[in-house]
Amino acid sequence: MILFKYILKAHFLPFLFSVFTLISIFLLQFFMRYAERLIGKGLSVIIIAKLIVYNLAWMVVLVVPMAVLVSTLMAFGSMAQSNEIAIMKATGISLYKMLIPPLFASIIVAVLLIQFNNNVYPNANHEARVLGQDISRKKPTLSLVPGVFSQDVPPYSILVRDIDNLKDELYRVTIYDNSDFQNPNIITAKKAKLYFSKSQDKLIMDLWDGEIHTSNINSNRTYRRIIYSKHKIIMNSEDFSFKESSSKDLSRGDREMSASNMMQIVDSLDVLKNQYLKELQSKITKSISIGNQASSMQNKDHLALNQIYRIVEDKITNAKYSVNASLSRIIYNTKTSNKYWVEIHKKYALPVACIIFILIGAPLGMMTRKGGFGVAAGISLIFFLIYWSFLIGGEKLADRGMLSPFWGMWSANIVLGIFGIWLVIKSAKETVTLDFSFFNKFIPKSWRQMREDDQVN
Repeated sequence: MILFKYILKAHFLPFLFSVFTLISIFLLQFFMRYAERLIGKGLSVIIIAKLIVYNLAWMVVLVVPMAVLVSTLMAFGSMAQSNEIAIMKATGISLYKMLIPPLFASIIVAVLLIQFNNNVYPNANHEARVLGQDISRKKPTLSLVPGVFSQDVPPYSILVRDIDNLKDELYRVTIYDNSDFQNPNIITAKKAKLYFSKSQDKLIMDLWDGEIHTSNINSNRTYRRIIYSKHKIIMNSEDFSFKESSSKDLSRGDREMSASNMMQIVDSLDVLKNQYLKELQSKITKSISIGNQASSMQNKDHLALNQIYRIVEDKITNAKYSVNASLSRIIYNTKTSNKYWVEIHKKYALPVACIIFILIGAPLGMMTRKGGFGVAAGISLIFFLIYWSFLIGGEKLADRGMLSPFWGMWSANIVLGIFGIWLVIKSAKETVTLDFSFFNKFIPKSWRQMREDDQVN
């Protein structure tokens, strides 16, 4: 019992230090990313503090597994460096027994992190989004990035090449108006100005010197072009207007809900999908019957046959559009369902990574025999790059339907878990030391000579 307390104590301070250091790094990155959106807004310290606190939630979700790996490397590296691991093995204590306390602690951390992911993280994400929208409404042009499409005001996609934030003026603007799916509009303008109505419920854009292009997706013959000197677009600004909103009034995204809430949505999507499949089957059957009718009209006279063919052709065209619409609904339904499943699995996959990183960190710490933060952080960075490559790649593939959400989110844990078990077994059977002297070849000779002279003195 004393040994278990000692090993846990060796992990505790490095864990707290790692959490503090990594969160500081993320906060610095956050400030660098959002500085332009916050500076010059006249925001109070309380509002900025709220924004930071809400965004700390996603930082904690990422930092805790990283801190577990770093602290395990530091703890076991320090004990190996001071020969405490060798003494424990000499007294008959195996590596498996040494892993009991950190594994038990990692399970507790994983359970707490799962609770955090389902109760605190979604609410904090939602509050952060609402507050971010409230801040962006203070000066709407700051939410637009030159050369990047903005879809903050659906159903419009806005592309701006240049922005004058002092005058709130936009230059070389292209707007895709998707309010009418059958007849999309493309609006261009040399100059535009964006502002809110007096009631703050509408976002108004004045456009100068541009064109409006309208087409029909079902017909290549329908096309309209309008040249204007001044035009005005009035957009709904519920998600893009200024006032501190109530978070209860806004809908939540997939990262703003708990796993149980997303499961309810997935169940509803499955019911809709079954309805869509039945509709599609019915439409396909109807299309086949229309085709059979057309083939059975070979014995009609020529004039009557041409008229009938025109009628059948129209019916086939309508049936084709109807089938394509059903297919689009099914594809969209599947992608949406996959998106929710990805977030559900992610809420559990990341906490389980805490357990996996104990299996990797303990043997690697013994091999390196270094208890410093620098070595531990360097090794951890390598494994986190591997882990996040798996996670991000799996998420993209799962969202596109090329991989199941389960394998997309859990493949990193499975691969690294197998690797960690192999490392533990190998380290328990023999003593292996990682040697970093290979990197001395890349250090200039003059630097190496100075280092040797310092060591002699």
